[in-house]
Amino acid sequence: MERQLFKPSSRVFIAYLSLPVLWYLFVVVVPLVLAIRYSLYEWSGGPKMRFVGLSNYIQLIHDYDFWFSFKNNLIITLLCIIGQIGIAFILAALMTTRVLKFKEFHRTVIFLPVVLSPVVIGFIWMLMYNQQIGILNWVLRAIGLGSLVRPWLDDPKLVIYSVSVPLIWQYIGFYLVILMASLQSIPKEIFEAAEIDGADGFKRTIYVILPLLSDTLKVSIMLCIAGNMKVFDHIYVMTGGGPGKSSMVMAQYAYNNSFIMFKLGYGATISVGILVLSLAIILLSRRLMGGSEK
Repeated sequence: MERQLFKPSSRVFIAYLSLPVLWYLFVVVVPLVLAIRYSLYEWSGGPKMRFVGLSNYIQLIHDYDFWFSFKNNLIITLLCIIGQIGIAFILAALMTTRVLKFKEFHRTVIFLPVVLSPVVIGFIWMLMYNQQIGILNWVLRAIGLGSLVRPWLDDPKLVIYSVSVPLIWQYIGFYLVILMASLQSIPKEIFEAAEIDGADGFKRTIYVILPLLSDTLKVSIMLCIAGNMKVFDHIYVMTGGGPGKSSMVMAQYAYNNSFIMFKLGYGATISVGILVLSLAIILLSRRLMGGSEK
């Protein structure tokens, strides 16, 4: 007797899909539509809203502080692509060798910061960077490198690089897990053949692992861009965008306009600008990496 497979009706499919679709509409689509609507108004949060059309967008195009924040986002994104994905790739390559022991332990420890709150990470690193009591300057003094002691979060020339380090450190484990998952799908015979052919660790990484992980690396880069173009928590805790506006990023700038200066209409415009610029950079990176060929 043939076994009949259960085929759910279309009503069952609709019932299963309705909840996640409604949730997506409520969490993503509705706020986006409202942000676009509010961006067309001059609004301070009260009952009165004055329609200004595209005036907010014209102001945004000529807003130096917004473009300065955008430049900071680009710097952070570039540093995180190199730091997060680069270090994760090196660690993933090491995980395939016989030299590294206790691989599961290392993978767990490296991933641990990912599950911590960005606010906690920012607060910890703010203490580490403190000029007087921070452990970083204490270590430099202890090993006789007192000349390298700096006000890491108070120097306008250093601060954007200083706030990038916690971001890099926290999310190395995230990309390590992605790359390790991709590596595990590669047949072991490929690595054994490379070893028989005399490929050392460096050659195997460059000529075997890198080409096989190219698609995964492209996805990781796009995820890294999307994540760092909306970075907020770490910088808000560590510097609040300071000193002055040296570490200001676009999300912080939108927050300041919306909830400190109560320019909610212009804050919504900045949010739409963040979305457009993020999509543009992701699409540009996809084109540069050859993503449109498929």
